[in-house]
Amino acid sequence: MRDLPIVRSVADLRASLSEFRRAGESIGLVPTMGALHEGHLTLVRTAKAANTRVVATLFVNPTQFAPHEDLSAYPRDEAGDRAKLAEAGCDLLFAPDVSEIYPQGFATSVSVAGLTDHLDGIARPGHFGGVATIVSKLLLQSLPTRAYFGEKDFQQLQVIKRLVRDLDIPVEIVGVPTVRDTDGLALSSRNRYLSEGERRIAVILPQVLRETAVALAGGGPAAPVLDRAKERLLAAGFTAVDYVALCDEATMQPLSAAVSGSRVFVAAHLGRTRLIDNWKVG
Repeated sequence: MRDLPIVRSVADLRASLSEFRRAGESIGLVPTMGALHEGHLTLVRTAKAANTRVVATLFVNPTQFAPHEDLSAYPRDEAGDRAKLAEAGCDLLFAPDVSEIYPQGFATSVSVAGLTDHLDGIARPGHFGGVATIVSKLLLQSLPTRAYFGEKDFQQLQVIKRLVRDLDIPVEIVGVPTVRDTDGLALSSRNRYLSEGERRIAVILPQVLRETAVALAGGGPAAPVLDRAKERLLAAGFTAVDYVALCDEATMQPLSAAVSGSRVFVAAHLGRTRLIDNWKVG
């Protein structure tokens, strides 16, 4: 298997991408924080199918961790990730140090209002400001033809689409459907934290999510349906539920009943592991 070329500075990234552009090639960007799984590799393969070159980024972004979250505990395996990316068809890896992204004196941040007022915007204070800032930087550093993000992090996807539109960043943002394990659990880098017992409980999350979406599609007030879903998760062994919510998928605003474009969102904890997922209604 070939070694995947790697660059660590913005200058080297831009130099490499300039060569691609001079050759008339299109560029697909796949931003990641590493700890790669099949969901990430699906993004790479989707990008490869639509572009002649694929660039992945590997950067554990400190500014998107909430104050109560442990940045140092986030899994890291650059060598393993690099090998997986090469096998999936990636052409270049950008893996900068923190000082390259946030040099001394860095004082600018990007925030997206409205879309971040609910769900993880409340549960993870400061998270979306960190996401919006790092994604803005990566897009401007690379200026790809397209950039790819998974729908598992649906609120994040909507935030990125809005910032690109609002800031006139000339990149097409492509959402890719959630990749799930055979039992339905959405793939996530955090799944590796689950014990065997917790993993058996975790599968209940997508089951409850799907059934809640079906129940909401039948009409009527959302609140009792969402309350029952939360009760089922807690009864199954989840240690805490941040939210089970029905929102408009374009505005991310809460809904009292299902309408066209509704989506159910959930965030729940199993021990030290926080799982999120979402499901379209109807």
